[in-house]
Amino acid sequence: MRRSEGTLMGSYAEAAGHTARDVLLPNSVLGKAQLLLAAFESGADRLRLSELSRRSGVPKASAYRLARELVQWGLLDRHGETYELGIRLFHLGQRVPASAVLRSVARPLMTDLFTRTRTAVHLAVLDGSNVLFLEKIAGEANVLTHSQVGGRLPASCTATGQLLLALAPDGPERVAALARDGLPVLTPRSVTDPRVLTQRLAGAARQRYALEIDGVRAGYASLAVPVALGGAEYAALSVTAPVAQVSVARCLAALRATAESIERGVAHKTAPGTAHGTAQRTRAAS
Repeated sequence: MRRSEGTLMGSYAEAAGHTARDVLLPNSVLGKAQLLLAAFESGADRLRLSELSRRSGVPKASAYRLARELVQWGLLDRHGETYELGIRLFHLGQRVPASAVLRSVARPLMTDLFTRTRTAVHLAVLDGSNVLFLEKIAGEANVLTHSQVGGRLPASCTATGQLLLALAPDGPERVAALARDGLPVLTPRSVTDPRVLTQRLAGAARQRYALEIDGVRAGYASLAVPVALGGAEYAALSVTAPVAQVSVARCLAALRATAESIERGVAHKTAPGTAHGTAQRTRAAS
């Protein structure tokens, strides 16, 4: 299902781009450039030209010419024989209006939640078969290497992903597509049986939270709750820490209170009559 323009989650996911496997190789130069940038979505920080070509599907000679131009524009940086995403992409991403509203509201509230729980706090949205991390708050003792702002993880493995799949109008279709391709495995405890995943999603939809243990990183657990963004759109807010620190009894009430505060803040900033709300309606109508 295509995400509509002007929506909070759709705008951010569209700005982040789609993975190369989701699109056919385009004929336009702009389309090929987009595929080169999307080659980094699997989490790689630096890629050699051959890997950039393989992941994007763009022939090596074309990839070389386009990568050189992207470096000139500041969209890629080159370090010896490898390329990485340029700082200009970060600056442009910060200016996406929809994500800017959500993140500006969520970040201080997530910081308060981190202070209370001393767990890593994540804000994520569903992007295809993955979750896309919009924000993360963590201290030095719990900076987890498996997640980063702008990074992705398989939705079926994560608490945020399972919750968002459970609440998505096209959730069953997404799960069916995942089952056809084979559910990804990050640890021996990752869900690999589509029937088990379906049962977990039903429970998450009923309880309005998802708890994942050892599915992403051994010895760690995550608890996620929804953040309603209007209509059928949701983000997911989660806490992640060693298993002993994460439980429904310990974390759910604080998570839900923070999620509700984020919902109120986003609704206020996007309401008719506010500067953000007026700007968003103007863009949607244009």
